[in-house]
This record gives sequence, structure tokens and C-alpha cells, in this order.
Amino acid sequence: MNTLFNLTDKRAMLTGATHGLGMAMAKGLAQAGAELIISGTNKARMDEALKWYRAQGINANGFVFDVTEDQKVRETIDHIESQIGPIDILVNNAGIIKRTPLLEMDTEDFRRVVDVDLTGAFIVSKYVARYMVQRNNGKIINICSMMSELGRNTVSAYAAAKGGLKMLTKNMATELAKYNIQVNGIGPGYFATDQTAPIRKDGHPFNDFIINRTPAGRWGIPEDLVGTAIYLSSRASDFVNGQIIYVDGGILATIGKPSNET
Repeated sequence: MNTLFNLTDKRAMLTGATHGLGMAMAKGLAQAGAELIISGTNKARMDEALKWYRAQGINANGFVFDVTEDQKVRETIDHIESQIGPIDILVNNAGIIKRTPLLEMDTEDFRRVVDVDLTGAFIVSKYVARYMVQRNNGKIINICSMMSELGRNTVSAYAAAKGGLKMLTKNMATELAKYNIQVNGIGPGYFATDQTAPIRKDGHPFNDFIINRTPAGRWGIPEDLVGTAIYLSSRASDFVNGQIIYVDGGILATIGKPSNET
């Protein structure tokens, strides 16, 4: 049974894995045996992340680039494949969000969110998948969102990008399945991270809303994503393709409950 989830001798590349949920998933894949390649856009943060990974005894290499820069992405992937080794698993985690009401949002801000969250996943996948096709094997995981399914005030660009990423995932799966490449997505719910810390305080209206809206009755913790990431990276998911697995404590399964209901 353990061999189904064993990632020993596999190399996993995760974009945006210098902190947060990306780092948690990367650590989990490493604990399952994978060698790591992480990317980010900030060199200082990359240096700190690599120091942390290596202190944990994790074999990790890091590269600084913007996922929207086509030429730089291609050169980096070529370098990794020729100098480090094959990328067996790709996790497209890099993303940004701008919380601005629709009528107030600058067009360039909208384009930037879509460019990073959607086009960036396309660019990185394209260059990694070309090598996977040659080997007739590979796993690609796109980090989607509940905003792949639902709308919410102030996140029009993010929802548009994540909705597009869901459909890109399905289309990639359709085109690449014949090469024994499985393409799936993970849709995180609301997670306890540094970014959400200010709105998770007791008594904050949004904290109360999320606790009440989530059947599990709590925010997710980064480690809650690890099992799904390992599953979709491993042999256990070899016949799973084009699916989005929502790790959300049950939010998408229910319309919620009245605030006075226990």
C-alpha cells in the first residue's frame, strides 16, 4: 500500500513555494520522498525558504523567476531538465489577489491577476509538459480555489482567473492523457495563514462567517492540503484526470446554516 503514495526518486517543482500553502505542500511531498525544486519572485525570500527546507533535511533547489515571463520560464525549465534532472511533478501554486470592487478596479490590475494566476500556469505547464511527453509520464497539479466555483465581492479578477484555471485543468487533461500525464486541481477553502491572520481574530465578522459557513466549523490549516497533494502526485492517482478536489471543510457541499443554529 505504501508504494502507491511513495514519491522516492521523483522530482517535484512547485511555483510560489517560498511560503504559505505552497511551502506546506512542498514539505509534504518531500516527506513522501520527493526532491524539491521551488520557485518565487523574491530572492531574499527564496534564500530564507531554502535555508528552512535544508534545515529540515529536505533536498531542495530554488529558482527566482516570474511565471508570466515566457522566455525566462523556458530557459529555467531547460536548465533544470538538463542540469538537475527530470521534473516528474509540477504544482502550479503561484498566484496573487487584488481585493478591489469591480467598478473601481484598474484594467491593468485585472490583467495582472489573470496573467499570474492563469496565464502563468499555462506557460510553466507548457514547457514542463513538453519533457513529460517525451518520457510518457507526469503529474501536473493546478492550485485552483473555491472562487473557481463561487463569486464574492471584490475578487472579480481572482475569480475569473481561478475559474479559467479550472477549465484549463480539464483541457490540459484532455490533451495530455494520451501521454500518461495526469492533470488535476486542488481547490483550497479558507485557510489559516499569515495573510488571513487579521480576519481570523475572535469576534471579527469574517471569522465568524467562515466558522459558521464551514461544516467542519474551523479554518483549514496548511497541513490539510498535504494528503491531497501527495495523492495527486503519486501512482495512487494514475487513473484520475481532469478533476478538481476541493479541500474546504465542506463549504461547497452546503448552503450554510443560520447564524443562530448550533
